[in-house]
Amino acid sequence: MKQEDEDLDSLVRKRIRALRVAQGWSLEELATRARLSQSSLSRIENGRRRLALDQLVTLARALDTSLDQLVETAIDDVVTSPMIDATHGSMRWPIKGDPGMTVMRQRLTEPPPDNPARMRAHPGREWLVVLSGTAILMLGHRRFRLEPNQAAEFPTMMPHAIGSDGGPCEILGIFDRDARRSHQGDTT
Repeated sequence: MKQEDEDLDSLVRKRIRALRVAQGWSLEELATRARLSQSSLSRIENGRRRLALDQLVTLARALDTSLDQLVETAIDDVVTSPMIDATHGSMRWPIKGDPGMTVMRQRLTEPPPDNPARMRAHPGREWLVVLSGTAILMLGHRRFRLEPNQAAEFPTMMPHAIGSDGGPCEILGIFDRDARRSHQGDTT
């Protein structure tokens, strides 16, 4: 067996054990769920039994995960540098595990528009947390004041706008694919 194969084999065994422990299950509980003997499961986790594809599929189901997630290899590029948009005072980080998601840090200096006609609506979903300052989130006719460490999540089909209140504020937002497309190049 090549070194890469041995590393993957070891990683999968560690994942099986870690997922079992995270669920609070004993060897017996997971073995029952996966329809394996307790000794077989113990030997799989400890590397004394060969990993078979049919067992991996069964174990993945029992652990409520996918086979892909169980056997995916470690990513070397864990640290990501932001894409900086100085014009709009924002930084964006794509989420590698889900290319449809984007994290964005943004500095807001203007209040949200008073005119509801200037609010936007588009497909998608957004989540944000205030890092510093005070933000005002307008959702339809409702106005929400968000202080540091407070978060909001909302469907973006609701007309919305966000801005600062009484000085600059910084937010961290997570946008799904549809919301990200609508906000590319936006300041709000």
